[in-house]
Amino acid sequence: MSGTVNPPLSRDVFISYASPDAAVAEVMVETLERHGITCWIAPRDVTPGSLYADEIVAAINDAKVVVLVLSQHSVASPHVGKEIERASSKRRRIIALHVDSSSLTRAFEYFLSESQWIDVRTGALDATAAKLVAAVRRHLDPSVAFESHAQFDPPGARPGRTPRRKWMAAGGVALLLLALAYFAIDKFWLSRPVAQEKPVAAAAPAAPVSAPAIPEKSVAVLPFVDMSEKKDQEYFSDGLSEELIDMLTKVSYLRVPARTSSFYFKGKQTTIAEIGRALGVTNVLEGSVRKSGNTIRVTAQLIRVNGGYHLWSETYDRKLTDVLKIQDEIAGAVISALKVSLQEGATPRPESTANAEAYTLYLQARFLWQHSTRRDDLRAIEYLKRATMIDPTFAPAWATLSDYSTTHFSNYTDAPYQAVRREALAAATRALDLAPDLPEAHIAQAAILLNFDWQYTEASNEVAHALHIDPGNVRALNLAAYLARIRGRPDQALELTRRAASLDPVSASSFERLAGVQVVLGRYAEAESNLRKALELSPTGDGVYYALAQLAILRGDAKAALGELEREPEEVYRLTGRAIAFDALGRKSEGDRALEELERKYADAAMYGLVMVYASRNSLDKAFYWLDRGYERRDDGLPLVPEDHFLRNLRSDPRYEVFLRRMNLLDSSATR
Repeated sequence: MSGTVNPPLSRDVFISYASPDAAVAEVMVETLERHGITCWIAPRDVTPGSLYADEIVAAINDAKVVVLVLSQHSVASPHVGKEIERASSKRRRIIALHVDSSSLTRAFEYFLSESQWIDVRTGALDATAAKLVAAVRRHLDPSVAFESHAQFDPPGARPGRTPRRKWMAAGGVALLLLALAYFAIDKFWLSRPVAQEKPVAAAAPAAPVSAPAIPEKSVAVLPFVDMSEKKDQEYFSDGLSEELIDMLTKVSYLRVPARTSSFYFKGKQTTIAEIGRALGVTNVLEGSVRKSGNTIRVTAQLIRVNGGYHLWSETYDRKLTDVLKIQDEIAGAVISALKVSLQEGATPRPESTANAEAYTLYLQARFLWQHSTRRDDLRAIEYLKRATMIDPTFAPAWATLSDYSTTHFSNYTDAPYQAVRREALAAATRALDLAPDLPEAHIAQAAILLNFDWQYTEASNEVAHALHIDPGNVRALNLAAYLARIRGRPDQALELTRRAASLDPVSASSFERLAGVQVVLGRYAEAESNLRKALELSPTGDGVYYALAQLAILRGDAKAALGELEREPEEVYRLTGRAIAFDALGRKSEGDRALEELERKYADAAMYGLVMVYASRNSLDKAFYWLDRGYERRDDGLPLVPEDHFLRNLRSDPRYEVFLRRMNLLDSSATR
């Protein structure tokens, strides 16, 4: 679900902080705003329904000063790191409020080298607060001289100033001290009920499954670094890494973590040993790309995690048209170094293209898709169409075009499904004709059968074919798990989800999927634990707090659900959860307001949510109305209707069986 991005209101200061430091950040905002300095802070100032990342970038661009809560949490946070890097690149003034004795990574040292530091741990509170306000003012207007008592004006110094206002300002500083004291105590004695951002070394032990012995024949492919002069070839370096992951995954008995987990470390100051432990591998492949015109230099090295010594390294200077040969050579060298025996006796080769322009468009499309914005999705699809026009025999481009078209429709549901299905099916069919053994082509076909046709057996057959070709394909494993849930086999779904999670161990989505199956099985404590772990890896993950709220309601604690929903960044999820939670608490008028706003703003994007709300209220006519709307628009949540506890009121209505029959779900429902 997504919404349009509105430009944030112009603010003086952008507040950057990690989620465990929220109390400190909020006090900073209160202190600054009481002195007429406007602040932008998430999630307070995120436009409802907008994209978090886009709003944050726009707010940093718009602000004049960035104030950073500098702590062990922010140093470990990839989100804060990106914010500070963005602020530095835009030459924004940075003021670091140092709240603990955390050591800085090299990246933080670089970006904060010219920033002003204020140490909260030393000095009087009034002096610390005075420095903060005065420093911000000085950067906003260099003509403003520093005043040692800027925080506390004497009574009567400003028109309308009252003793009560003065007490509130001083109270803000006192609260800052209390907040810092709380975090200091919390660090040593308290087990917090909310997830915190952690460095991957800390998060890694919380694996989705019990950690087995690390296999000797295992390798993680880290994102290659763009070393081009203009730093404009990230799509190419990322694409090369992804292609290598895809190739090596197809090698029998070689464990290769999925892209999501390998790319988790992109831009982080993490050691090879930490990466190896987190991903459960014995070896790591890393490298760099330098592209100039039609010439490319690729450097790759295979490193042993235990000891950090090099097993193999090589530099390739080639023409861009030879990039596929480079991929083959690197994959072959890795396989040789790890002494992996191949069933076919040769390095697996992708069905690709010799056309450099088509291949570049393909890589650019895959890079854009990772940004997960509506605009980037559409651009990615357009690039793939151009790639297939340039080279009509480019099977991976056809398969990816089909998959992206189906996924984009499922995310946004803003077009007649018949037209999208027709184009996606044509692309998938073309890919299968060109490359019958391309796993991605079978996955694309399965997605069409699942999302448009409700043909679950046929979709399962396509996924099984993909897994036969590529047993380590995480996408195929997750699709197989989802189809097992639809067919009323949650135990099988849990096992498949665990297999996928073992190959994608530091992906927030892995934990979310595990939690989803565990809720179906009634294993609520395990589900909550996995949702909290997802938040450790992605603290602003859309929908995770909403999932925790749903879990709280199922446990009979609607009040706790409201607390979780306060932290949910997506308004559509907040409104859905509030409409249910308020009604469960007997606060009907508040629930009605949330429902009215949900229906007014997000009717087409929240059809399944509206079914949940009306079903939980036993308003069955309206629930079935939205079920029918969802069916016509091919809402991708509908196949899970039989397992949804929030829809149990529908099951005694004669229309429920009719709906299941239309969805081809009648047999699977009988097994529940």
